[in-house]
Amino acid sequence: MKKFWTVIFAVLVLTGCATSVKRVDTKEVIDLSGRWNDTDSRLVSEEMINDVLSRPWLRKFMRDHNGNLPVVIVGTVRNRSHEHINVQTFVKDLERALINSGEVDFVASSLERGEIREERRDQAVHSTEETAKSEGEEIGADFMLQGTINSIMDKVEGKAVVFYQVNLELVAIESNRKVWIGEKKIKKLVKRARIKP
Repeated sequence: MKKFWTVIFAVLVLTGCATSVKRVDTKEVIDLSGRWNDTDSRLVSEEMINDVLSRPWLRKFMRDHNGNLPVVIVGTVRNRSHEHINVQTFVKDLERALINSGEVDFVASSLERGEIREERRDQAVHSTEETAKSEGEEIGADFMLQGTINSIMDKVEGKAVVFYQVNLELVAIESNRKVWIGEKKIKKLVKRARIKP
């Protein structure tokens, strides 16, 4: 009888500890901790890009440059928040929204350019003359998008208010003139359940 109850107990313990995984739509909002997450990244990037593309700098540039699209590069976006944020996913969201808008031309980041330049040097040695890509044909960016993610947290007795402020600036590379400044704020109320003794 003792063995029977031991087996039953073991089965209950093992089934209670089983991991469960469920696939969900990537656009579904799931906020477990109240921290910055994929939904915040996507919503902020989409709203900021919609704003930057609707401002006068874009029409003015195209008017002054015979209808040519401006060339943009995303520079550094700094995380100055109280938590670890993978800024790279946010930067990729910005790049995707800019490229897919069709309103601007886009060039690779400095890190990406280094790898591409190395490939051109390799082609110069190992590829046929007809297919090797030549040096000095890169397109220079007209504008750089830079920014910061900041946060403030206020908490007491199982409740917290987390405030995020994302600031982005579009700077003309030739003149260092800021042509657009965008700001997006997110505020979250997080309640933690108390564990009863």
